[in-house]
Amino acid sequence: MAYYLIQTSYKEAGARALVDHPQSREDQVKKTVASMGGRLHAFFFSFGEYDTAFIVEMPDNVSMAAMSLAASAKGGVAQFRTTVLLTPAEAMEAMKKAKQVDYTPPQ
Repeated sequence: MAYYLIQTSYKEAGARALVDHPQSREDQVKKTVASMGGRLHAFFFSFGEYDTAFIVEMPDNVSMAAMSLAASAKGGVAQFRTTVLLTPAEAMEAMKKAKQVDYTPPQ
């Protein structure tokens, strides 16, 4: 399973619906994530560039991409930003493996 940080911003109609009918959205996000075999770890509303931020665990990139496409296609969100997260153990493994990379920078 892989972890992702998701940040979304609502379209005007989505924001208007939240004002007209206040709702937490956490249960809906949990249900959506579960429909792809994933798990919601944290959900927050935010302000600034994005309206929500949440951390999910998904079986694979295909499932995450499907959820992103579905959310965008249904019209509620204007932006759906996905950031892949590494556990500390995965990051340590990458740091160790970096020694094996054969790379020459531009000169």
